[in-house]
Amino acid sequence: MTQEKTNAMRALEARQIPYQVFTFSPDIHSAVGVAEAVGLPPHQVYKTLVVLRTQGKPMLIMVAGERELDLKRVARSAGEKKVRMAWHNEAERLTGLQVGGISALALLNRPFDVFIDQPATELTHVLISAGKRGINLRVPVPDLIRITRARIIEATPPSGEHS
Repeated sequence: MTQEKTNAMRALEARQIPYQVFTFSPDIHSAVGVAEAVGLPPHQVYKTLVVLRTQGKPMLIMVAGERELDLKRVARSAGEKKVRMAWHNEAERLTGLQVGGISALALLNRPFDVFIDQPATELTHVLISAGKRGINLRVPVPDLIRITRARIIEATPPSGEHS
């Protein structure tokens, strides 16, 4: 099967960053579902969420599949008074990508501020969307942070704590 190249793959290749492709049914729209489909724990599969500020650029926030975003924690970590999740149609309109396929790697050089949840720094690799439903890429965390210029923030409650 010939794998189509996504912009995310091209960006990684242009910077000589190694990656591994994982494919699954494009009908799977959750990071936890992706983890089940590819046989990895959900804390290694990251979802990219679109979060809006009151003013300024939209934010892309990468968090582990089984974690829930804490908007108050995000606002505090990002130096904002208030933030909110983008609605499904807003996220797709702003990114040009389908929900379930939104990827910071596919949106390099676009007007987004990128953030990654602190627990990612404890991992060597994570899976993130390749910018298309049904395709994820396993990339080294330091390279992902560098290429996306992601700021490390506390975006989710510590394990075991609920907001």
